[in-house]
Amino acid sequence: MGGAKTSPEAIQSAMAFYASIGKKPILLHKEFSGHVANRLQAALYREVVHLIQQGVLSVEDADAAVCWGPGLRWGVMGPSLQWHIGGGEGGINHFMEHLMGPLAGMMTDLGVPQIDDELKQTIVSGVLREAGAQSVGQLARDENKMLLGLLDLRRNAGIEPS
Repeated sequence: MGGAKTSPEAIQSAMAFYASIGKKPILLHKEFSGHVANRLQAALYREVVHLIQQGVLSVEDADAAVCWGPGLRWGVMGPSLQWHIGGGEGGINHFMEHLMGPLAGMMTDLGVPQIDDELKQTIVSGVLREAGAQSVGQLARDENKMLLGLLDLRRNAGIEPS
């Protein structure tokens, strides 16, 4: 987003530049605290931490649920398009009319964890179990390899930043 004195041309130029180097820029319509992607990530992690604190699942199972559930799908398309598909032949209109109510009910039940030393230690212990003998560096290399592979898949499918 630009400031009050930023021309629309300057914004478009910046967006074109970032797209040209393989990024997917987004246009903010108003100023807001924090990076949008980080805020979305924090919202999901808040519920992950809440479920761990409530004893619903382990750190490892929470990571698996995100990675093999929405995370896998979100590597292909965002949540709104996913709900469009989820609406079946009626698409997003059907979803809004028939499925948004139950989802809205689930949204009101989302938790706010109380971040205390016990919860922090539970997460630390779970992450270290999950990482096993892999160093942070090795995990990062593995992540980068997978991300580059996903970007290649997207490119080969004709799905590139625009």
